[in-house]
Amino acid sequence: MPLPNDERVVALANDLLAQFDAIFGVHPGFRAAHAKGALMAGVFTPSAEAAKLSRAPHFNQPSTPVRVRFSNSTGVPMLPDNDANADPRGMAVRFVLGEHKHTDIVSHSVDAFPARDGYEFLDFLKAVKATDPANFAGSPLEAFLGSHPAALAFVQIPKPAPSSFARESYFGVTAMEFINADGASRFGRYRIVPEEGNDFLTAEQAAAKDANFLMDEIHARVAAKPAKFTLAVQLAEQGDVVDDATIHWPAEREVLTLGTLEINAVVPDDAAEQKTIIFDPIPRVDGIEASADPLLELRAAIYLVSGRRRRSA
Repeated sequence: MPLPNDERVVALANDLLAQFDAIFGVHPGFRAAHAKGALMAGVFTPSAEAAKLSRAPHFNQPSTPVRVRFSNSTGVPMLPDNDANADPRGMAVRFVLGEHKHTDIVSHSVDAFPARDGYEFLDFLKAVKATDPANFAGSPLEAFLGSHPAALAFVQIPKPAPSSFARESYFGVTAMEFINADGASRFGRYRIVPEEGNDFLTAEQAAAKDANFLMDEIHARVAAKPAKFTLAVQLAEQGDVVDDATIHWPAEREVLTLGTLEINAVVPDDAAEQKTIIFDPIPRVDGIEASADPLLELRAAIYLVSGRRRRSA
């Protein structure tokens, strides 16, 4: 996973990382965002339709081992699972294709993103840092949200706590280009849907839970039986915008089932592997290409810079 060649992207990644540090503090050995997590193992089994969409290896072989990391939002490692700031939740999936060969999906539990590009996202984070939540009126964040409708929509989306990481849906907000064996291509955005359906807590129910209820629950659940998700992709049509994460496609766009994710084991040395694994939002596998969304290279750079720092701690 190399750093981008564009020095501006790397500089912006470092600026964003510094802003996360300013908001959440520096916690050596942990991620700057989505710091608290649980790492699981499992298997992906593709649908028959997956191979028609893409020639990627994990869509064309009987099954593929996976690593799956569930996480809370923020860069605070000990943030309580029932803290409102823990949403949106994260789900990252690594398809293990061979030794030092893999492709990843990085998703979160809101089908939206607050910024079109990294510069806009940096301005958003600066406004968050400069605002006292108790004095929102007239604040930098109020001004930013008033002039950035996508950020306002993201902030206003309800984000209730799930009863389990396995009862939440997750969305890849940036588009990918899927290319099949005939060379035909379609753009799409991932979505990961729990087999048991969504289940959310009221604010009162969440407040009654303990600080690690989601982490404890997913460990206990997977120890008892596999947690299953459907991996799907919403497909764009001609004319749909595919390089802007803030623009939704019409709800009636086709959603194609790519297969089943079965999470069946807890990673034995969870904390150590979480420290070393660096998920990559860019596919880097034949049959799936990154779109021109400017967030992709930037996110890859942030994850790599943050990951190297984490590993050296």
